[in-house]
Amino acid sequence: MKKKDNNLEKNISRLVKLTADSDKPSEAFTESLIDEALQELEGNGQGRTREGRKIDMKVTFKTFAWAAVILVACGVVFSIVVPSLQKVRERSNMQQVVKNIPPTFEELAIQAVTKPAKGSRPSKIEYTQVGKEVASKPKRPVTSGEVKYYRDTDTIRKHADAIQRILSSEGQKVVAGPAEQAAVSSARDLRARKAGEAGRLESLGYPAEAPVAVDKLRVCLPRRPEPVPGGYPMAHGGTVPPNGEDVDAMFFKNYGVNPFIDTEDDHLSTFATDVDTGSYTVCRGFLQDGHLPPDEAVRVEEFVNYFDYGYSAPQEDVFAVYSAAAPWRFGEGRKNSYLMRLALKAQQISEENRKPAILTFVIDVSGSMNRENRLGLVKKCLRMLVEKLKPEDKIGIAVYGSRGRKVMGYKGLDAKDDILATIETLHAEGSTYAEEGIRIGYEMAEKAYKKGYINRVILCSDGVANVGQTGADAILEVIRQKAEKGVTLSSLGFGMGNYNDVLLERLGDKGNGYYAYIDTISEAKRLFEENLTGALQVVARDVKVQVDFNPDVVRSYRLIGYENRDVPDDKFRDDKYDGGEVGAGHSVTALYELKLWPGKSGTVATTYVRYKDADTMAVTEFKSSIGTSEFDEIFDESSDEFALAATVGEFAEILRKSYWARGAKLDTVLERAQRLSDRFKGDADVIELVDLISKAGKLMKVSQDSEDRAGSVSDR
Repeated sequence: MKKKDNNLEKNISRLVKLTADSDKPSEAFTESLIDEALQELEGNGQGRTREGRKIDMKVTFKTFAWAAVILVACGVVFSIVVPSLQKVRERSNMQQVVKNIPPTFEELAIQAVTKPAKGSRPSKIEYTQVGKEVASKPKRPVTSGEVKYYRDTDTIRKHADAIQRILSSEGQKVVAGPAEQAAVSSARDLRARKAGEAGRLESLGYPAEAPVAVDKLRVCLPRRPEPVPGGYPMAHGGTVPPNGEDVDAMFFKNYGVNPFIDTEDDHLSTFATDVDTGSYTVCRGFLQDGHLPPDEAVRVEEFVNYFDYGYSAPQEDVFAVYSAAAPWRFGEGRKNSYLMRLALKAQQISEENRKPAILTFVIDVSGSMNRENRLGLVKKCLRMLVEKLKPEDKIGIAVYGSRGRKVMGYKGLDAKDDILATIETLHAEGSTYAEEGIRIGYEMAEKAYKKGYINRVILCSDGVANVGQTGADAILEVIRQKAEKGVTLSSLGFGMGNYNDVLLERLGDKGNGYYAYIDTISEAKRLFEENLTGALQVVARDVKVQVDFNPDVVRSYRLIGYENRDVPDDKFRDDKYDGGEVGAGHSVTALYELKLWPGKSGTVATTYVRYKDADTMAVTEFKSSIGTSEFDEIFDESSDEFALAATVGEFAEILRKSYWARGAKLDTVLERAQRLSDRFKGDADVIELVDLISKAGKLMKVSQDSEDRAGSVSDR
């Protein structure tokens, strides 16, 4: 690809990523990214290079002699001390591991003792003075050659979505809408006023024959139905199209792909934590049904965070930090590439010590929940939950179909039979008035609210709404203020073929809860039996991470995933800005691809973590660093846990057809996954991962063969 195209891809990906969020972009973003993207489209993009600095090192014979003496002395000491210490350590570790592992895994226990996992030790953390800005290198000033074309940021924000559609057009012809026309008109006026080059924007106009791009809210499987008299048919009744769209199908949102960023331009990377797993299980359902998932259904961070990497929970602190890095080869033309893993592990809370919970279930009983026995799976989940209740816990139930209503007041274990009987009476019918159902659920939760309890609304739905306010933004207004008052919301998704990932993911995020997709009874057990405490009890709120890369060592970086969790750098210490919630025992893993300056060593990155106490809302901030001395020399020397995270990340990057996965081979990913499954014996998730990668590889080959045959026919 030409340099110009590379710059275009980078700028468009940054634009798609940051304009798609419902929060208003910053002025700095508006001025830099939109301008650069439009500038590239007009052919004015200028490539930028930076020469690596060469370092001449002279080593004398005397230096070698002293080094040899030191090495010999160290060898003698190690040969005496290490064996005795190793025996004590092995004996202690063996007793501890075997004590906690069933006899059938004795061989695995021995392997874990004799070959400890590398990279599993937590990094040292240092608590900072809360509220005090940490000194950082000032950002490079804008040069005279980087004149900004736009200053009217309000206009650009207003038309950001339309401009995105213009930039993402790929030859698909439809009629330009009012938003696109207004965006082009505004762009022309602004450019003319600033640079007097309105004529160059003709390529962004919309004459009748001009191509128009697909909307950022992509619709997949099935496509829009044929129109009928009176408009498009509603699949299950209703008065308006579902989710604010004129189709009734699967809804996903394209958040773009993070670009590489030069540290001389911006050495800070800031994001909110994410422990959601919905994207992985949704895509798993597609693959198991014999279909490749839509590109936009893949969120890399949710793939990576689905897996258990065996991080040890902290004993005293709320979080432990884990970091590791190694050389990485992925895709075409990778040079000087490193993969860095950063992870947080939250403190563990036993089931006995879990806070009592007041849970309000809001259950979708509309006609769409009758598909694939979705409501039947919801009932099984509720029955599982009832069996895990503590005496102090209470459950209330609201439902919504054509209308929302309360069906059961709050009851505990002393009324277990009544709860189960109410669950059995639920049946699917009618339209989908999600807004009313969620509002009723919150009203119930507010009346039953108890300080010191877990006050949680749990939405069980396919996310498809076709009565009242149906779009994600409108329904979000119902819960925005409720979360701040201590009533949180988690969303559980059910069903395929008629499903709204966009609404459910955003509800879980803005409701200060989480989002999970339940496709099988096994996934239900994972959530309601194996990890109920972590799913219910939050240990840290508004968790944000800021990674400060050292420009003297790191040339550029890209965050892999977390596109819809981006936080402006200057909002990291703004405690009113929303972050992510982390439950007891949960872990958060983030992957970065780095390019280092040749010959440079030292601190690579300093990670700052800021969060609020789940009860007192007191703010805590701490930091941890990683340097080049902690990097593994080759990828194969890294820990199995590091290799697993890399493998899952690569799989997701290929599935979503990331720009940075060009030339990457799924066969290579499959081979490594197969080797890892031998090392993670008994781990059903890793075994399943191998199967999913294999299925995806076969489906991709079939898809490619079909495209090749279609191309050969069209050439005749």
